[in-house]
Parts: sequence; structure tokens; C-alpha cells
Amino acid sequence: MKTKIFFIAAIFLALFSACEKDGEILTVSGLNSSDLFTSETDVVLSKLNANTNVLAFNWDVDSLYINDKSLSLPSSIPNIILEVSDSIDFSSKIVYVNESGIIQFTGAELNTMAKNLGFEAYVSTPMFFRVKSAYGSNTDPFYSNVIIINVTSYYIDMSIGFILDKDKNDSGFKLYSQNSDGNYAGFVGATAWNNWFIKEGDDAVWGNVGVDGNEFNISNDVSSMWNFWYPGIGGCYYSTVSTGDKEWSATLIPSLTISYDTVLIDMTFDRAQVKWFASLKTTTDNISVKVSCDSAKLYNVSTGTDDALAINKTLGFIPAADSTLSIDWNSTSAGNITFDKAGDYTLTFYLADPTHWTFEIKSGATVVADPISKYLYLPGIDDGISGSWTFDNYIDLISEDDSTFGGAINVNSLWGYTMSLIKDEWNEVYKMGNAEGALEFKGASNIIAPDSGFYLIEADLKNLTYSHTLIDTIFIQGLNDVWDFESVVLLSTETGVYKGVATINSPSPWGIKIHIGKSWDRFFGGTFNSLVYKGTNITDDQSLAVGTYNVTVDFINKTCSFVAQ
Repeated sequence: MKTKIFFIAAIFLALFSACEKDGEILTVSGLNSSDLFTSETDVVLSKLNANTNVLAFNWDVDSLYINDKSLSLPSSIPNIILEVSDSIDFSSKIVYVNESGIIQFTGAELNTMAKNLGFEAYVSTPMFFRVKSAYGSNTDPFYSNVIIINVTSYYIDMSIGFILDKDKNDSGFKLYSQNSDGNYAGFVGATAWNNWFIKEGDDAVWGNVGVDGNEFNISNDVSSMWNFWYPGIGGCYYSTVSTGDKEWSATLIPSLTISYDTVLIDMTFDRAQVKWFASLKTTTDNISVKVSCDSAKLYNVSTGTDDALAINKTLGFIPAADSTLSIDWNSTSAGNITFDKAGDYTLTFYLADPTHWTFEIKSGATVVADPISKYLYLPGIDDGISGSWTFDNYIDLISEDDSTFGGAINVNSLWGYTMSLIKDEWNEVYKMGNAEGALEFKGASNIIAPDSGFYLIEADLKNLTYSHTLIDTIFIQGLNDVWDFESVVLLSTETGVYKGVATINSPSPWGIKIHIGKSWDRFFGGTFNSLVYKGTNITDDQSLAVGTYNVTVDFINKTCSFVAQ
């Protein structure tokens, strides 16, 4: 039996505080070389088995003993790791700490391992495995037998970093690593405090180090990392991520300016498409213009997200003959774009593809119209239920011309709420105006929420007003061509759900509406499967047979059902 002796002054003073006898010698025994087992000798990897367990190892774990039974062994003894290498001498290796005696790898994990060991894709290459056991970091180790697995890996494109949203879904934005070396860069359209992660081609996901004060330090420890977040100003950001340096940065481009002679023209940024565009009129042939920014702000590990500490930057775009673009970060006079003939033009910079920035010149001016969102988000409306402020609740656009919104919402707000046209936008929001019922863009105070309950919420952004209407009773009008607040009454049975009984004697010639309270102006239309506030009359009932029905209106799922009794 192999036995190891430790002296208190060297090791066990830290591990066994209960032992205070000067000079006492403690012994731990029982550790042996493990027998390592696996059922595989050859593994062929592909995208098809990326998420499947393709390789497993198990080994025996020894029971250890200490000569003083009043003491217990700490969990750190023994130290057991699985070593993986591309050579029999394990001169270079990857290590996995594991005390359980069994470990499994998915196809993606094994493929990443092969990539990190420098394996050539699609070529069967031996990979070496062994278990190393030791009492401590300063003791001689015991090694298991070596197992050799022939691994055929597949190519991993490490040139693209995929930006994920806060829920780790693909956002559509990408960053580019020209040398596939973990250094990514590109332009992103972000809202204020926008949350995100980045996923590499080998499926490694990176976020912030999960400790306060590390806004621009990165980690891929999924058990502790937080999401990245942009500073509190939305707009165009040139973003970099370095997995080697474990840092990322964000350079805000607040504006781009077209300049020639004494003319200055501000470009418009389209956040969703990550493009800048502007119309300009040239009065002579061969006008050359420059596009630049002299007010960029760099946020990195030295500044955090503090606007006052952001580093001032300038940049100019350099056009090429093939209509591609590059950047000079040290000059606003980097290059010229020439308009051959006098006339009206629209100049557009397309920056969404980090591998290929381009510009386009089109004849004719572009009229910039601010698009209105289909939804008005209500962060803070249900933090008494969800426990946090989210953008999960919203009301629908009613009229784009009038900028009106409405919808049924379960309200339980602790601190009031705001209204935002952009998901995850925290600053460009509507708050309460000088009195309840009035809105003010970027006002001083949150909108005061009503008591907890289920409400119809309406907002008029043109006239800056809002209202809350408690939904306790609803009425169906139009059945049998009867339009009143008495024939079909539905009462609340659970949050957002209303039930009652209706008798159909004949099809409704004009369809039906679901009215909120005894109001002619507040109603839902649409279809049985998709209720719409102030939508067109519902005509689904015209296919129902004569008879008596149990009626259910579910505003949570925006449905209405008639079930024959």
C-alpha cells in the first residue's frame, strides 16, 4: 500500500485546524494508480453529433484513510484530473478536474479539444488520455494507464463571433476575426444598456466576469459569467472582443458627417440594419466628399461604462474602388467619395457585415421617416409578479397615423413604470407628465401604476396621454344582431380570463365585438384566435350553429371560444 506522510507545519495546519499538537505527524494513505477505461477506440465527429455524448471515461476512485480518526479529509484531497494530449509524453495537454470517476464529452466538446490541440480537420489523429491523482499539489502524482483514441474532427469556422441577446438567442449581429484568433470586431446597433453575449464557432459562449466592476473583462465560465452590456447611450458601436486578452471594448459613433467645401450633412443611423445614410445635392460635377466622426467615445476596461471617463476618438472612412470601406482611427480626412455629375443623391454605408463594409451611391434623395414600433413596451408594469423590470409586457399599435396603442395587461407594479417604443431601451422612454394621465418623453418620474389587477392600458403618443381601465366585466355585442350591455355578460374567473353564457338564435350579420365595461369606444375585434384592440368586427361566430354556448375570453392569450353546452 502506498502511504504519504505530511507535516502539520507544511500542509495540515491549513487543512485541519482542529489539530494543534506540536510535532504530531499525520498520515494519509490509500491512493493508487487508477485504471482508466473507455469503450471507444475511434470517434468520427460532425455537426450531427455535436450535442451528443460521443466519448466517456471511467476510473476507480480510491478510498483514503487518515491515522487520526478525529479528523476528516477535506474535499480537495485527493486531486484528480483527466489529462488530454496530442502526444504520448503529454508535453502539451488539456486538463479536466474531476473527482467523480466518470466524465463524458459531447461531439462539440471533443471537437473543440481537437482544435485546441492543433488537429487537422477530417484526418484521423491519435488523442491520448490519462488520469493523474495526487494527495496535493506538492506531492508525487500517480498516473493511470494511457488510452489512445483516434479522433476525426471537423472544421470549425472561428472567423465569426455570433452576438446573442440576453436570453442567448441569435440577435443577427456578428463580429469578425480576420485571423480566426479570438480577436473579433465589427459594428453593432445597440440600445442603451443593451445586454448580450458572444458565441464562437466552437460554441464557446463569452460574457462578462460575474463580479461588480468588471464591465469589460470577459469570461466563458457559464456558471458564473454575466451578460455584456453597452453603456447607457444607444446607437452605433464599433465593438471588439478579445478572448486571448479577456477584454472587450465599445466605441460609440454618435454621428457621421458628410463634408465637402463648407457643406456639412449629418447621416441618419438605422440601428436594426446597422447602416448610415443621407441625401445630398451636388451643384457641380466631380464633387468629392469625406465621411467622418470627431466625437466618438471609447469605453473599455479602463473607463467602464462611465461617460465622463470615455476616451475621445476620431475616425474617417476610407473608400476603395470596389465600393468597400475601411477605417482610419487617427484622421477625419481619410479618403474621398466622388460624385461624377451634379444632382441629387443618397449615400449609404452598410456596416452590418463585419467581413465586408460597403458604400452605395444612388440617384435621388431619400425621405427619412421615423418608423413607429408595432408595440409599446411597459417595463416596470409587473415587477411585483416577475421580480424585475422586463420588456415582456407591451400593448399593440392601433393607429400609426395617430400614434395610439392599447391592450390588456396584468398590472402589479411596485415603483411605477415607463413606456418604450424600443425593446430593451431604458433611456428613450415616456414617463409621467405634470399630472396623472399625461405623458412626457424622458420625463422626471415614472408613470404611477394603478392598484394590482387586470387593466386596459391605452396610450396616445401624439397627444401625450394615457389611461388605465380596470377590466372587471366585459360584454359581447352583435350576437343575434343585438347591441346592448345586457344580453351577454362575461365575468372574471381568473386573471385575464372572463366567462359567461350566450345563446345564438341566428348568425350575426355584422359580426361581434367584445366591449370593456359599458363603453362603446373600448372594444376588441379581430378573430377568435387573435383578438385585437379596436380591431375589425369578429365574424367567426357566423359559422356557429343555433344553440347555447359557454363563452370564454382569454386576454392573456388573445383568444375567444364558444363551446356548445
